[in-house]
Amino acid sequence: MAQTMTFEPVPLDGNGARRKFERPSLLGVGILIWLGSEMMFFSGLFAAYFTIRAHAAVWPPPGTKLDLVQASIFTVVLLVSSPTMQKAVWEIEKGNRTKARRWVVISFILGLAFVINQGVEWVTLTTRASTNAYGSLFFLMTGLHGLHVLLGLVAMLFLLVRMRGASGDPGELSVFQGVSYYWHFVDIMWIGLFSCLFLLKTG
Repeated sequence: MAQTMTFEPVPLDGNGARRKFERPSLLGVGILIWLGSEMMFFSGLFAAYFTIRAHAAVWPPPGTKLDLVQASIFTVVLLVSSPTMQKAVWEIEKGNRTKARRWVVISFILGLAFVINQGVEWVTLTTRASTNAYGSLFFLMTGLHGLHVLLGLVAMLFLLVRMRGASGDPGELSVFQGVSYYWHFVDIMWIGLFSCLFLLKTG
């Protein structure tokens, strides 16, 4: 006799409404495909970085001073925002809208702090270092990544506005899922950028 597999649905709220969540939504899959193209874009930046770096005897060039400690602290700040965003997704899956909003706000604050620090680092590099290949790459790579972070923050604001009501709409969970995918991608890309710009040195 054939056996059928059943899945226990996840409660959505206290009124008996339930929703299954076993795999990514179509929106989530679409965002993952789009992030694949973004991965190729950043791969091009990394390729340019290592090509230029390979022709430099000393890297970064003399006179370039970056605050590794400060950058490391705000790297941790950004990376912490990834599990907090995932926590928001888990809470919205359970129907805990208040807790989900709280975790989105925490993630937003952490991401905003990172962007502000990026602005400080831009000013610092501009005043301490003359124009050189490293400076150009630093501004290009961190600038494009910072733009992606800003887009993620805008998406979080969109989530918070969407969650103003007492109950969610059918597509709310899919949107949460898509935003979380994007935010995790932004965090992962920064690990590579931070390693290249702050840790890989010669000379």
